[in-house]
Amino acid sequence: MLPKLIVIAGTNASGKSGLGVELALRYGGEIVSADSRQVFRGLDLGSGKITPEETRGVRHHLIDVCEAGDFFSMADFQRMAYEAIDGIVARGKPPFLVGGTGLYLDALCQGRSFSDFRPETGVRTRLQAQAAQGGLDALWEQLRQVDPETAARLHPHDAKRIIRALEVWYDTGQTISQHNRQTQTQPPRYQGVTIALTYRDRQDLYQRID
Repeated sequence: MLPKLIVIAGTNASGKSGLGVELALRYGGEIVSADSRQVFRGLDLGSGKITPEETRGVRHHLIDVCEAGDFFSMADFQRMAYEAIDGIVARGKPPFLVGGTGLYLDALCQGRSFSDFRPETGVRTRLQAQAAQGGLDALWEQLRQVDPETAARLHPHDAKRIIRALEVWYDTGQTISQHNRQTQTQPPRYQGVTIALTYRDRQDLYQRID
């Protein structure tokens, strides 16, 4: 039987953190943050990062794990979150995944893997320089030659995704289309139960954000 993972998702200021703490206290659990900004130390304003007082003693993971300006990839998050969740389960406690970054939630709930970015290879920097000097047409043509499936679904001016697809190819020798098909066949690692929060009256939500 797969370990259970309670997921608390929702829009900004919808009360995810407070509900997570309340349930973790009630059931003796720990919380893993799924927020792409709260992983960075110093990015407190605007991120809704929970304060030490608001945690009420509940242990939180994946908050303040790297410096602002450091590169933190989806693969980094998934690896660290897996370690945190598996540790919570090993301690006999229920894990709560709390946050609003959809890609982070999907990475854990769907069990998909991600090709890690390795800055030391210099591939992304080289491709970005090529795009700046010669435009995206040449890069899109490179992608069409090695991965026509991905090139066909990308806009020729989608610099970010074109460069990422070529980066995966040059770093791994595998197209991003092949990689995506493989990850979609992987079974989920946890049995997830999701609680999604929203506000019927959007004006109430906007007031909370303000």
